[in-house]
Amino acid sequence: MTTRLSARAAIAALIDPDSFAELPVPRAESPADGPIGWAGYDASRARAGARTGESESVVIGTALVGGRPATVISFEFGFLGGSLGQRTGDRLEAAYTHAREQRLPLVSLIATGGSRMQEGMLALTQLQRVARQCVLTRAAGLPQIAVLRDPTTGGGWATLGAGADVVLALPGAQVGFAGSRVRPADADPAAYTAEGQYGAGHVDAVVPPAELPGTVADWLRVLGAPRPAGPATPVEPPAALAGVTPPETGWDAVRQARRPDRPRAQAYLDAYFELRLPLRGDRAGAADPGMLCGFGLRGGRAVAYAAQCGTATRPAGYRTAVRVIRLADRLGIPVLTLVDTPGAANDAAAEHAGAGPAIADTFAALAEASVPVTTLLIGEGGSGGALALAAPGNTWVTPDSYFSVIAPELAAAILKRPVEEAPATAEQLRIRPQDLVALGVARGIVPPAG
Repeated sequence: MTTRLSARAAIAALIDPDSFAELPVPRAESPADGPIGWAGYDASRARAGARTGESESVVIGTALVGGRPATVISFEFGFLGGSLGQRTGDRLEAAYTHAREQRLPLVSLIATGGSRMQEGMLALTQLQRVARQCVLTRAAGLPQIAVLRDPTTGGGWATLGAGADVVLALPGAQVGFAGSRVRPADADPAAYTAEGQYGAGHVDAVVPPAELPGTVADWLRVLGAPRPAGPATPVEPPAALAGVTPPETGWDAVRQARRPDRPRAQAYLDAYFELRLPLRGDRAGAADPGMLCGFGLRGGRAVAYAAQCGTATRPAGYRTAVRVIRLADRLGIPVLTLVDTPGAANDAAAEHAGAGPAIADTFAALAEASVPVTTLLIGEGGSGGALALAAPGNTWVTPDSYFSVIAPELAAAILKRPVEEAPATAEQLRIRPQDLVALGVARGIVPPAG
C-alpha cells in the first residue's frame, strides 16, 4: 500500500512552497439527500466534511511546479472515497475552463474510487462531462498530465487518468477500471497496479514520490517551452555518430548497417537532447522496447521523437509513435524520427496485434501532421516497416545506413536467385546512402559533428 495523502498534502508535496491559490468553488443548491433522495446522504457528506475539512472530493486551484504555472486538480479520497458527483463535476469543469482561459497546462492528482452511488446515474454522467472538458482542452492545444495516486479506479481512471497526454503513477498504487470490491475473485491482482498498467503500456512512468515534483516540472518545462513565432520550422537532423565513409557497394552498405557495434537510437537521442522525457506504451495493452518515444529539449526548443532501435518493429511500437506524433501535432511541437529496423515484425503475434493497421496509421499520422517532421535513417531501412516512420521530403541518411524496398536476401529469394547472389542484388537495388540521395529519396548524407 502507498501512503494516502490528503488532497492538500498531495498538492503541497508537488508544488513550489506557498504557490497554491484555490479557485472559486461553483455554488449549486441540491435537494435534501441529493438528486435521487438517498437516505442519509447529507449526513454522510457532513461526516466526510468533518473528517477531511473539505466540502467536496476535489480541490482545484493554480500553483507553480518548478517555477512553471499550472492548473491543479487534487482528489480527496477521504471524502466519500474521492467519488465523482455533480458538485465534483462542477469543480472539475471550473478547473478545465480556467486552464483554457489562462492558457495553462492541467495537472491532475487522482485518487478516486469512481462514481458516487448516492447520486445514481447523475453521478455517472459526470464522466461525459469530464470527457467533454478533456476534449476541449486538447483542442485548445494545452497539455494534460495525470498523476495516479492510490487508488485510481472507475471513471476517474477512465477519464482524467487514461485520457491525459502524460500518465505518471506512484509506486504500488491501485490502478484499474474495476475497483478492489468488484473484481473477479480469480483476477490477477498485479493487473490492477501502477506497475501492471505500466507493463501493459497504459502508464508512461512509475515515479517515486520524492522524484515526482522534478518529473512533473520537467514535463511542464518541455511541453511549455517557447514556440517560435509563425509556422514551426523543421529541426535539424542529428549528426552522424560513426566515423565511416559512404560504402562502395550495396552489400557494403548492408554490412555497415548490420554491424553490432554501430551507434543506435539511444546514443543518437542522448547526443541530440539536453533533456529527454519518455512516453511509453500504445494505450491498447502493449509496449515495444524497440521503439523509443517521447519529448525533449534541443537548444531550449521542445521536440517530439520516435526512434526505432534496430529490431523488428511491433504493432505496439507503431501505435506509440502515432500517439506521440499526434500529440506533438496538437501542441505545435516539431517531430524527429529515427529509422532503424530490418522491417516490421512479421510473426503471427504481430499479425494478430494488427501490424497492417498499425503501419497504415503511422503513414497517416505523418501524412496529416501539420508540424514539420525530420527523419534520419541511422541504420537499416527495411521496406514499409521503415518507410512508415520516414518524413516525405525531409529524410536524411547517415553514411552507415541503407534503405531498401526489401532485404537483399529476400529479394534474391523472390527472384529465385541463389543466396550467393544477394550481394549483386543489393547493388541492383541501389540502396546505398548516396544512391538514396541521387534517387531523391533522401535530402543528403549527414556528416559527423564538428
